[in-house]
Amino acid sequence: MAEETWLKIENPTFAFVSAFVDELVRAGVQDVVVCPGSRSTPFAYGFAGNPGLKLWMEYDERSAGFFALGLAKSTRQAVALVCTSGTAAANFMPAVVEAKQGRVPLIILTADRPAELRDNGAPQAIDQLKLYGSYAKWFAEMPLPEASNQMLRFARTQAGRAVGIAQAAPAGPVHLNQPFREPLTPAPIAGQPLPPESQRDPVAWEGRPNGQPYVELIQASRRLQTGEVSHLARTFESIEKGLIIVGPQDDPTMAPAVAALAQRLGYPVLADPLSGLRAGPHDQDYFIPNYDAFLRDTRFTTGAEFEPEVVIRFGAMPTAKPLLLFLNRFPDLPQYVVDGGDGWNEPTQLAQFIYHADPVLFSYDLVTTLPAKTEKTAWLRAWLDCAHITAETLNTALRGLPELFEGRVLAAMADLLPNNATLFVGNSMPVRDLDSFFPNSPKNIRLLCNRGANGIDGVVSTALGVAASQPGPLVLVIGDLSTYHDLNGLLAAKLHRLNATIVILNNDGGGIFSFLSQASYPHNFEQLFGTPHGLDFKPVTEMYGARFSRVEDWPGFEAAMQTALKEDGLKVIEVPTNRASNVTMHRQMWTAVYQALAATGNEAVTR
Repeated sequence: MAEETWLKIENPTFAFVSAFVDELVRAGVQDVVVCPGSRSTPFAYGFAGNPGLKLWMEYDERSAGFFALGLAKSTRQAVALVCTSGTAAANFMPAVVEAKQGRVPLIILTADRPAELRDNGAPQAIDQLKLYGSYAKWFAEMPLPEASNQMLRFARTQAGRAVGIAQAAPAGPVHLNQPFREPLTPAPIAGQPLPPESQRDPVAWEGRPNGQPYVELIQASRRLQTGEVSHLARTFESIEKGLIIVGPQDDPTMAPAVAALAQRLGYPVLADPLSGLRAGPHDQDYFIPNYDAFLRDTRFTTGAEFEPEVVIRFGAMPTAKPLLLFLNRFPDLPQYVVDGGDGWNEPTQLAQFIYHADPVLFSYDLVTTLPAKTEKTAWLRAWLDCAHITAETLNTALRGLPELFEGRVLAAMADLLPNNATLFVGNSMPVRDLDSFFPNSPKNIRLLCNRGANGIDGVVSTALGVAASQPGPLVLVIGDLSTYHDLNGLLAAKLHRLNATIVILNNDGGGIFSFLSQASYPHNFEQLFGTPHGLDFKPVTEMYGARFSRVEDWPGFEAAMQTALKEDGLKVIEVPTNRASNVTMHRQMWTAVYQALAATGNEAVTR
């Protein structure tokens, strides 16, 4: 460690911090996001001095938290996040909440004043103990740094423990609060000489040989006993009318496992856009993408022909409210929720069985136990027919629209984006339009969104964190209010020379409220919910070095996208839309689907 770093360790504080940082790297941390500040100086120097890390400087703590979140979402590895004392640490709170709810591994390192400078009016001192409450998977107050063999071993243990807990299922943020006394620079401290080399424990000071971690937290996969697998296989084999539902999850091995299970059971798969199932080279024969559109049809919500007899659900609860309303019709329906961690991904209060088991192993164990299906059942064909009719109807209806429509922007991404691209979407309307209009695609397109807490803050920073950590194109589709919330996040693209395309759906306000019951009460609707702002995003985005374009029609949008995907740097494409006509066009889409389903000759669909 000491021979590889530019930082000469001459005092106990930096010996302690260097051992801690070295151990984070040995445990697998590759990225650290650092915010400037004085009290965190030992952390800043310690991270900058380790060649095994990529250091990202972020100037705004709230944006920094979400940038680190994006890095961790993209890499699926824990990312360290550092700030100074005081309100700087409080600004991490929104990202910590999203990390906990979204199961994203972060290691929050807050520098703090020592005990003698707490709760007595010292500047930049707040109570940072358990600052993030229940949103931190684990919290520890670190000791004042020492350079004894015992304390260096403790530093390494805490580092390994933090990484292990952050990444253990369900993943999430951990928080270590580290007090530092002055001096905060690496100069020798009078009266505190380092122990002579003859008294230093080599493992404590330099780490274990060959770069091995000092301590590792190993989490074994949870797997059902053979008898339980056999019981479930017999249960599902006897039920023809079943559904598999896959909500937001981020295991790339899940898609082929679910495809194999669906084929064995003969069940259709309702695939949320954030499930990882809608795009990729895997078998998608049983995957239904646009169920949000046809489940709005009251024949599905009131008739008996599409009533399932069992539901198997993986991942978090899907985005689509029509699906929730559909399931609410069957309060006695057996539902099996499979959660790979210790969480409780079940907000509906409808599930009968919660399995804490690895979803991929759960699926493949059933596949190897179940007999193969020789043909598709009438139940399966009816669902697939609905999906096919819906997809064709939406495609035709979208292309027939004369004006810019937010839903078509999301639908068009399936054709416009190349292989190995990432599409990040904002909350509120963009993720719902992604659900409704993005089709199945054989391309390897990763679909992401901050659906842990479903907030509109920090979306720009999260997306740019993703852009910083993956080589393919990154496109963010975001609303105007979400963009406004995180304009500071655009600085990351300039600082780190990132390649990203941001599509701003600008309806001058909160478009989603026009779909909600509040729109039925026009008095003060615009003031309280519509919230028009009249902002021009061109000068502010250009301030951060973006190339800005505002489109007026579909050919202009497609041309702007094709140009943006070929260019490096930050590109911003504004798509101006009208909130009122956006609602009308959505309803036209649903009406077209209803009429197409009613006109089909499929007896199961038409009743």
